[in-house]
Amino acid sequence: MMTSRRKFTPEEKAHIVLEILKEEKSVSQLASEHGIHANVLNRWKSEAVQNLAQLFVDDRKGITKMKKDYEQKIDALYAEVGRLTSQLSWLKKKSGL
Repeated sequence: MMTSRRKFTPEEKAHIVLEILKEEKSVSQLASEHGIHANVLNRWKSEAVQNLAQLFVDDRKGITKMKKDYEQKIDALYAEVGRLTSQLSWLKKKSGL
């Protein structure tokens, strides 16, 4: 008989990791409470601690670059639409439609 794996939302994982970091209960106690293996909880904790610095990264430069690239792409597409529209009108005029 096959059982399906439980899936935890990021919010649930964050809540459990916060409980681990508070150290009010041991990892094994939390594992038995939530029905999760202790190794999984330790892995979640280590991932959270490793990625904690990413919360404080100022990513405005990345966002600005993405916005600039997006605007350039939009301008290129508008130019293409204009070129194709003028070609279509020229073809209509030459064909007599």
